[in-house]
Order: sequence, then C-alpha cells, then structure tokens
Amino acid sequence: MNLDPSAFPEYNTAEAGPMRVVIATSNPGKVAEIREALSGLGWELLALNDPSLPEIVLPEETGTTYEENAALKACAAAVISGLPALADDSGLEVAALNGEPGIFSARFGNLDTANGRNLHLLEQLRGKPDRSATFVSVLLLAYPDGHLESYRGEVEGQILEGPRGPGGFGYDPLFLLPDGRSMAELNVPEKRAVSHRGRALEALKAAHANGAPKREISRLE
Repeated sequence: MNLDPSAFPEYNTAEAGPMRVVIATSNPGKVAEIREALSGLGWELLALNDPSLPEIVLPEETGTTYEENAALKACAAAVISGLPALADDSGLEVAALNGEPGIFSARFGNLDTANGRNLHLLEQLRGKPDRSATFVSVLLLAYPDGHLESYRGEVEGQILEGPRGPGGFGYDPLFLLPDGRSMAELNVPEKRAVSHRGRALEALKAAHANGAPKREISRLE
C-alpha cells in the first residue's frame, strides 16, 4: 500500500456517538446488503457519495487475492475520509475452470455487464460435467490509523444450466444452493443468512457485538 501507519493518529473507536463507517463500494446492491446486515451495530454507514464525505475515488483492483483487493479499496477510503472504511472483494470459483473467474469475477471475459459475464460462464462450462462452485467473500475494515480487520465467508453450490430467480445480482441467478434454490430466488433475509458475504458480515458483526475488538491484526504496509 506504500502507506506509513506512523503518519496516522490512533483512531479512537470509543469516541462519543455511533461509529461512522464508509462503505467502500460503488455497487448499490452491496451497499444495501451491508447496511441491512449491520443495522444492529448502531453504526452510521455512509455510501461513497454521502454529501458529508470528500470525493473518494477507489483504486483499481490490482491485488492477487481477495484480501489485497479489499484492502486497496478500504484503505484508500479510510485515508481520504479520515473514517473507518469497509470494503469487500468477492468472487465465484468454479472447479471445472480451475478456480476461475475468482478475483476476476467482476470482469470475467472482459465483459462489462453481469448478463454478459453470466453467458460467458455458461459457455465456458458447456459440456463439462462438474459444475461445482464456491462463492467467496472477504471483508476488510480499515481504520485511518492503519489497523485492519479481515473477515471471510464462503458458500458451496453448483452452476445452473441457465439463470433462475428475480433477485440478487452478479452470478446469483446461476448459483444453485444445496436447498435447490438459486441465490437469486432468496429474499433478503434468506440470502443474508446463507450467502458468502452474509457469512463474512455475520463474523464482523459478532466481533463487534460488545464493542470494538482488539485491532492488532495488521497495519498498512
């Protein structure tokens, strides 16, 4: 990250009032999902375009892991805003494609739309009997003083022959859960309970249920 943590003062997580946290994503679906999942913490969760924030331009995802990509976004937002920032990087790992698209899920096949990427995935799997896949999500909560918290969630499933369900976003309509429904056939509470991002969010929520956890996890480097 090329940031010197000594340049940032210790962030006081016990300051009066709710903790203000920037959600470092431009995806409105993720913003809504994160707000819903973390509503019980009493945090003030701010979208990137919140008028109280300076302009925040997120960096390109140039990392080689979910953790690195999430850290790039969360750390940039934390440094610019002076507030804790939460970012996720998630992806779909398909066994028959040797784990692809993985961290490149949002730009699979260099396609700009979710529908295009879904069609590309189905084409790549044509004729392949193994359709097992894993959704992975990593959440990074970055503080302006350089401390990081990392939370991971995964869910196993299968890739359908075609999309099913009106909800969700991304690859959700193609991802078949063990209960026989696609991720896009779940309502919001159901999805939060079983999805990869939902599981990562629940881990974060549990860690903060009784206040801020110990933050000696890592520092910006």
